[in-house]
Amino acid sequence: MKRSKMMEFGVGLFMLAGILGVIFLGVSVSGLSVGGGKETYTLQANFANIGGLKSRARVTMAGVTVGRVENIELDTEWYDARVTLALDSRLEGQLSRDTTASILTSGLLGEQYIGLSVGGDPDTLADGDTISDTQSALVLEQLIQQFVANMAKD
Repeated sequence: MKRSKMMEFGVGLFMLAGILGVIFLGVSVSGLSVGGGKETYTLQANFANIGGLKSRARVTMAGVTVGRVENIELDTEWYDARVTLALDSRLEGQLSRDTTASILTSGLLGEQYIGLSVGGDPDTLADGDTISDTQSALVLEQLIQQFVANMAKD
């Protein structure tokens, strides 16, 4: 009797560890922070078209994740999408004024994220500044439409 209770306890403990592992993996993959958040600073960027970019999307430099998209809203003055980026505080004062922000796609139909490319201007961006050089998302449907229209002309 005692041996079967120990077996049940062991199986229950194993199942609990498995469930906790799946929860941890899900939180890690979703991009949510598990512990205390890193210190960040914010930059703004305006885009004519953000495609399928979502809040919590990655912000990368040279393929390395350096932040997340914090907020996306409509700029009612210029009718552009205003994207707020939360970047690692170690980059504060390191990004030049002519830094470029581009909306990129992982693979052909993958998730969209923002890629930053640093320029050569000696002046740097401070907390709350706006990145002026941006490249909007390429929308696959628009590219196909242009291709079909060009084929119809020929």
